[in-house]
Amino acid sequence: MVKLRARCLLLGDAAVGKSALCHMFHSDGTLFQKNYSMTTGVGLLMKCVNVPETNDSVELYIIDSAGKETLVEACEKMWGQPSLLCLVFDLTSEQSFASCSHWMERVHAHCEGLHVPGVLVGNKSDLAARREVQGSVAQEWAESQGLEYHETSAKEMENCDAPLLGLARAFHSLYQERRETIQNLSPG
Repeated sequence: MVKLRARCLLLGDAAVGKSALCHMFHSDGTLFQKNYSMTTGVGLLMKCVNVPETNDSVELYIIDSAGKETLVEACEKMWGQPSLLCLVFDLTSEQSFASCSHWMERVHAHCEGLHVPGVLVGNKSDLAARREVQGSVAQEWAESQGLEYHETSAKEMENCDAPLLGLARAFHSLYQERRETIQNLSPG
């Protein structure tokens, strides 16, 4: 049984539902606050996730970073070296989806070209009548960036676990690959 630890960066524009999604995942769907105050810095939540079909687990240290542009630069200093990325946009806001490219550029610059496995999350799927971003468009962009794509509704507790479980699986796979590489280097 292996317990891994991963630093997961939660990014996206202000008001896309990053904190709500994070709190729903952390509380197993029991904590949807109706009134959120905007994140003005960095929040940290930890949740241990069991990796399916293994006895292993991943402790996800989720860094919920402010999305407001004037606060991002100060927050970036607190990102550290992320192991995983969860990029969130609002399905009812074409602008928040368009900003995802900017967020990816920022992550690439911050991580100096290191590959960071990640997911793209379209949140607020419960607001279907106001939807501005089609799933197929988001899916295609996510694939072009090497990200898994998920749609969620933090408010309705729909699919909130899937993105972060996917990240835990991806991190575990990376660990397994690196372990095999090291074992193959050892003289037999």
